[in-house]
Amino acid sequence: MTTVRQGENHGAGRDKTRAVVVGPYPTRVAANAARDPAARLEEAVGLALAIDLDIVAEIPVALNDVRPATYLGKGKVEEIAAIVKDGDVGVVSMDCQLSPVQQRNLEKAWDAKVIDRTGLILEIFGERARTKEGALQVELAHLSYQKSRLVRSWTHLERQRGGFGFLGGPGETQIETDRRLIEERMRRIETDLEKVKRTRGLHRKTRRDVPYPVVALVGYTNAGKSTLFNRLTRAEVLAQDMLFATLDPTLRQIRLPHGARALLSDTVGFISDLPTMLVSAFRATLEEVTLADVILHVRDASHTDWEAQAHDVAAILDELGLKGEAEGRIVEVWNKIDSLDPERLEALRIAARGFDPARRPELVSAVTGAGLEALLARIETVLAANRVTLVLDLAPEDGQGLAWLHAHAEVLERQPRKDGGMRLSVRVAPERLDEVQNRFAPAARLLTKE
Repeated sequence: MTTVRQGENHGAGRDKTRAVVVGPYPTRVAANAARDPAARLEEAVGLALAIDLDIVAEIPVALNDVRPATYLGKGKVEEIAAIVKDGDVGVVSMDCQLSPVQQRNLEKAWDAKVIDRTGLILEIFGERARTKEGALQVELAHLSYQKSRLVRSWTHLERQRGGFGFLGGPGETQIETDRRLIEERMRRIETDLEKVKRTRGLHRKTRRDVPYPVVALVGYTNAGKSTLFNRLTRAEVLAQDMLFATLDPTLRQIRLPHGARALLSDTVGFISDLPTMLVSAFRATLEEVTLADVILHVRDASHTDWEAQAHDVAAILDELGLKGEAEGRIVEVWNKIDSLDPERLEALRIAARGFDPARRPELVSAVTGAGLEALLARIETVLAANRVTLVLDLAPEDGQGLAWLHAHAEVLERQPRKDGGMRLSVRVAPERLDEVQNRFAPAARLLTKE
């Protein structure tokens, strides 16, 4: 059923591009792959709103067969054409992957710019990238997408936009470039990204030299990762009820219940049908996740499609090579419990208790702070399980050794000895164990290993 959004954005959005969102969802899908069509269309509308379009209509389409020429059937194409004409629509967002031929034919039929799901996500990423690396990664993905869609210009759109030109007006030159220039630009970007990757690698090495473990937040877009990040770190990262509010990774320090510190990393949100080119382009950024000591999979417990969202996140983690290998490091965080009614909340609590303790999810509200103390304690428990605890004695004159331990390990406890020295309990990553033993065993008498 077509939903016309009268009075919501009209008026205040007269200077915006007017848009229609079409959700063409197959009626025949495998049971384990089924997603709620209403939730999918709501997400598609959210994507369009994320680049400030004025949505005048939402059109779900039950799709029996994909038409090679126009994706949709002839009758549905004509129906949407009337809505586009009556609403003075400039952009139609199709929540699917269109071939260049399908996109071109639909644009002719509707006399409007047509953008598919991949193009829309790329546009959002283009607007949200703030760091040099993020901008390069998005541009590389954009150019890869454009290679198959050469060469067109859209002079009927009068507004000049930022981002990467999917909705660009006159003067937009990126989509007018030829294949040779695009490929040359892609090679230059890949070279620049290699330099950035080497720099990032040096930064990671520097962080490994510091004893702080890394905790990475992952999850479906708009699951509340940035709000949780802000609550745990008292930072002010952009956190809005908007898809892909966070794009560039951010690191901040957090303190755990027993005084140890860790680095918390906020990463880009995942989404269903995330373009392969974007996963590839952002692989260097997502290495923050693959190298993390603990991975917090943040889920929106209030979302109707939260199970399907979890499967999408798991699929991307699998693509990053984290299936199985990282299972002991992943903690599910069921967020937004403040949005649940008491019956639903109690049902989730019962469900959580049914998990094995090592896999049990943590129920939290990043908005109110409920459950965060238990979450921090859980992080500490996971870190302790993956690290080695040593007890060693330091001579009174070994102040340099004490400074070294504070710089390269977690000093958990200090007890003064009668001779002026001290007994220390320290925790180190397994890969640093030999280094600590070599540094202290001869002079400080390594006592026990737990």
